[in-house]
Amino acid sequence: MQKPFMLAALLGLAMTPAAADDISLFAAGSLKAALSEVVQGYTDTYGTAVTTSFGPSGLMRERIEAAETAHVFASANMRHPQTLEAAGKGGPVTLFARNSLCALARPQVAVSTETLLDVMLSDDIRLGTSTPKADPSGDYAFELFDKSGHADALKSKALQLTGGPDSAAPSEGRNAYAWVLDSEQADVFLTYCTNAVQARKEVQDLQIVQVPEALSVGADYGLIVLEGAPPEAWRLAMHILSPAGQTVLADYGFDAAALPKGD
Repeated sequence: MQKPFMLAALLGLAMTPAAADDISLFAAGSLKAALSEVVQGYTDTYGTAVTTSFGPSGLMRERIEAAETAHVFASANMRHPQTLEAAGKGGPVTLFARNSLCALARPQVAVSTETLLDVMLSDDIRLGTSTPKADPSGDYAFELFDKSGHADALKSKALQLTGGPDSAAPSEGRNAYAWVLDSEQADVFLTYCTNAVQARKEVQDLQIVQVPEALSVGADYGLIVLEGAPPEAWRLAMHILSPAGQTVLADYGFDAAALPKGD
């Protein structure tokens, strides 16, 4: 499964920085902080510029299908890159990180892991999610609802506030999830735990609530090099999968799937 990555990486290593083309990376919005740092490390090491575009993975996939130039796609699920692979637009798809869902809550909300389901079901609580299909975070939230035994009630009340093509956006520089709660659009919002950590850095009194084990939903992140990408794109993919890239992902709270385990 990994041989095409390895062969292309060897081809890339034979290139000089002056001969390499600039690379276009499309990636999930939840990866913005981590992959921006990974890309900077890659550029510092190999001298190749990388243009980045971050957003909901489903919308990024649609942009690729519409023939926008992207050489590497890092998705918050496996399905979107696998869809591109099945259409002959690149491959193979490789798992490179994992994430999980947490609840982010306004400071006034009395909530804990044990009471989270009851709080989400409460008529007094505005429950926010991202947008299913457009953003895997929304799909994962709805998967959690399916496990709860109250799927219809939770899905009907969920406010799909982020990740859609028409979702309102915060002002430049603001964290979307901190903004949603700080502006009182929702009382509780289901998002990736890594997003919740970034949101609380901006609004420090927000609560991060771990999801009960019975409702826990994991997120597998998939990486694909797209058809027609320059050889240097393979080296970027390998850099993301390398200990250097995986360590950065781990520092931002991701489960770095390809990071070597200690002896």
